[in-house]
Amino acid sequence: MPNTPDERLHPQLHINSYGHYLRRRFGFRISKVNVDAGFTCPNRDGSKGTGGCIYCNNVSFSPRETQAVVPLEEQIAAGMAYHHTRLGSEKFIVYFQKYTNTYGSVELLSDLYRRALDHPDVIGISVGTRPDSLEDEALELLTEIARTKYVCLELGLQSMDDAILQRINRGHTLNDFIQAVNRAGGRNIDLCAHLIFGFPGESAAEFLKTADLMASLPINSLKLHQLHAVEGTELAELYRRGEFTPLALEAYVTTVADFLERLPPRIAIQRLYGSAPLEISVAPQWGLKNNQMWYAIVNELTKRGSWQGFRFAGI
Repeated sequence: MPNTPDERLHPQLHINSYGHYLRRRFGFRISKVNVDAGFTCPNRDGSKGTGGCIYCNNVSFSPRETQAVVPLEEQIAAGMAYHHTRLGSEKFIVYFQKYTNTYGSVELLSDLYRRALDHPDVIGISVGTRPDSLEDEALELLTEIARTKYVCLELGLQSMDDAILQRINRGHTLNDFIQAVNRAGGRNIDLCAHLIFGFPGESAAEFLKTADLMASLPINSLKLHQLHAVEGTELAELYRRGEFTPLALEAYVTTVADFLERLPPRIAIQRLYGSAPLEISVAPQWGLKNNQMWYAIVNELTKRGSWQGFRFAGI
């Protein structure tokens, strides 16, 4: 085990936070501006499946101000103004967040991405998508953009267990994810993986193996959150029927700290918690804001005298 934290870790958080990573890379504060570009999902429109993932209601993680009926440029301007006032951010990354943001013609994608990049204070884009919805033309477009702008490609894995992926109606496999990561690697594109902890039937020990998988792949950053039920989803109905038991807060904090200890310091952490508007939140009801969850996990690491990568043996 290492004797001192890696220099890439935030000195107070003991984590390679994404904000800290961006400041090291670019030299100033950068914020992500979420936008809704009007995409749908192949797991909803019938090409891969219908109904979407059992936990998915995009209202739960999309700001109210980001709606496809609002022109893209207006969404960007509003988001930039908010982050500039709140955080003093100087530059911005436009985050195509809602649904599957490579699921369209390359002409449509090029128009949307380049419109986002037209603003002089936008240094790059972050594109959320599914690993089975990354056509060669879309990947080549992102590669071309990455020659002059920052590009982050966010791929939803959620679980490395194919049986869980099938039960949650995810519509892709672990192998689909690994293939997408390998195809996108080496293109000057940052790769971000999305993971969820708390699926029924998955133990903490099984989830921790995901840290080893991430370490073995060219992943640059991670988003992690607990499985939580919101209105309008099958998961909420499972909860009401007693077929889904949410994690306890203490179990989540402990396991995430364990996960971070196994994760190499080179991987930046974009998210550690998922929240939803109170009016649609069903379970668990932890009553924490994002920054409070961050510090609950940071305090757990501090109490242990450990940090991200503390137990990383190297792969």
